[in-house]
Amino acid sequence: MRKVRMNVQGRVQGVGFRYMTKLVADELGITGTVRNEDDGSVSIEAFGTDEKMAQFIQKVKDSPSPAGRVTYVDLQDDPLLEEYSTFRVTN
Repeated sequence: MRKVRMNVQGRVQGVGFRYMTKLVADELGITGTVRNEDDGSVSIEAFGTDEKMAQFIQKVKDSPSPAGRVTYVDLQDDPLLEEYSTFRVTN
């Protein structure tokens, strides 16, 4: 199992990015959270199998929202992240 913390930058607010990320996470069985940050970025905490996490990370990098555009992703493995039972939008 893999736990990651991601900060996604680009055109990721006001384009349905968080809700499309949730749909992708639900489809893959990923749990965690996604939220907008004050600096215009989006933060994601995600937990899942190595294989599903690799798919999730790639879909986030490709922008799950057709109107979004990801220019940078800061990705860090964090084994201390809380394990969630669902994936939810927190703001």
